[in-house]
Amino acid sequence: MARQQVSAWRPQVPGVVEVFHAHFTEHTYPMHVHDVWTLLIVDDGAVRYDLNRHERGTPHGTVSLLPPQVPHNGSPATSHGFRKRVLYLDLTQLDESFIGPAVDGPDLADGLLRRRIGQLHTALAHRGDELEAQSRLALIRERLRTHLRPGLVARRPAPDHGVAHRLRELLDARLLQGVTLDEAAKLLHAHPTHLVRAFSGAFGIAPHQYLTARRVDRARGLLLDGRPPGEVAAAAGFYDQSHLNRHFTRLVGTTPGRFGGR
Repeated sequence: MARQQVSAWRPQVPGVVEVFHAHFTEHTYPMHVHDVWTLLIVDDGAVRYDLNRHERGTPHGTVSLLPPQVPHNGSPATSHGFRKRVLYLDLTQLDESFIGPAVDGPDLADGLLRRRIGQLHTALAHRGDELEAQSRLALIRERLRTHLRPGLVARRPAPDHGVAHRLRELLDARLLQGVTLDEAAKLLHAHPTHLVRAFSGAFGIAPHQYLTARRVDRARGLLLDGRPPGEVAAAAGFYDQSHLNRHFTRLVGTTPGRFGGR
């Protein structure tokens, strides 16, 4: 019996047009095109597809990048179908100059890239984690560029502790309202990817991890002051109580409601 499970949404992250998760057992895509990039990972099963008159596939661990305006189809390559996660990215992430290389080599065997894409999907599933999603997307974009046109990717600059410290000061100042990666890049006159790498290199922690840890510390103090968890979320800079609960439990090992009890 044919089965399908589908979820799709548009996150509040520039460059990501749509997130699409699906489990199909028999569905077959006819030949079609998109006006955006299709970044695909298959978690179970496999997909076979035709791109530019060549048969392609998604063996285990592969990342597939299908370019805009190039016709492709898709069908299950196993009897039990496939489970996939897809990001549709606009041309601000990869411009038209990358279409040709993607047609020639759409399937990328890169374990690190695949892990980063999985982490990005996790971040995109939660409101309030937009800085994490933007940071992960910046690193993914850089790695895709390396695969598609390695000659264009400049050598990484030496560690820039000055911009790292300025970003930390900005995160401290914007603890409650937060800051997007693009906004930070404009304020600090640095490329978004360079910001992420410089901060991580200087402090051993990614910018989004630093901001979350600072917010959790603020939440701990407010809870010890006797504030109820329902008030603490917004007062500590979290999107909602669920956002607070998830990160608080992960970092502290208990829920906000149980923290500080005797």
